[in-house]
Amino acid sequence: MTVLTISSAVSYGWVGNRASVFALERLGFETCRVDTVQFSNHPGYGSFAGAVAPPAQVAALLDGLDRAGVLAGCDAVLSGYLGEAASGAAALAAVRRIKAARPGALYLCDPVIGDDGKGVYVRPGIPELLAGEALALADVATPNRFELEILSGQPVDSLAAAVGAARALLARGPRLVVATGVAAGGEVLCVAVEPAAAWAVRTPLLPLPLPVNGGGDLLAGLLLGRLLEGRQAPEALSLAVSGLYAVLERTLAAGRRELALPMAQEALAAPPRLFAAVPVG
Repeated sequence: MTVLTISSAVSYGWVGNRASVFALERLGFETCRVDTVQFSNHPGYGSFAGAVAPPAQVAALLDGLDRAGVLAGCDAVLSGYLGEAASGAAALAAVRRIKAARPGALYLCDPVIGDDGKGVYVRPGIPELLAGEALALADVATPNRFELEILSGQPVDSLAAAVGAARALLARGPRLVVATGVAAGGEVLCVAVEPAAAWAVRTPLLPLPLPVNGGGDLLAGLLLGRLLEGRQAPEALSLAVSGLYAVLERTLAAGRRELALPMAQEALAAPPRLFAAVPVG
């Protein structure tokens, strides 16, 4: 199976395409990546070099893949950080081409808009594109708690609120919404919601001493991979969250700022500790 990934890229670190592609390939999938930005490192370091890819370049790369017959052979698409709204429009055009050629192809939209403590950090037009056309096309959406509030227009301050807000997104297109980073005391919840059922995976809150980026990108790649293996939502969620948690544990033990992906890669395929997905509604 082949997955088209459209997201950011860094020369150093494990965010965006670097994280999701690593996860998908470790699970045995072919990937075809289109980078929407090329930075030296994550901007969270305080300084970085590089630039957002011109939308015309993103569109040209996707058109080239289409002419080469690559898009018609893709089984899934994962989109993350878009850089520019026009790049997002090009990405959605590629999704439509793939779905026309392969009606069963999955589109996982990781609607990168912002985060708690940071607010909205994407360029104008991107939140509107994600809330409209992207959600309408998506089979799966993986917003964090902050993004779920933005997209649903509802407060997300509890598990029940997360389930309700996710169901509001289901009404606009996806058949599965996975809300990440929902805090509950000393735990973190990851909540998967389908029209008739919902599940939550609870993991302890790790005391990471440094800001670690890329967890959402890694989870999106792991979740898509598990769904492509044919697993149902609760099992896919359990395996994806368990793989991410193992990487975060290794990252904490190493005192790293960047995800310890190469060192913990075995845990992506076979997490040493499984966190169960429990029905919640």
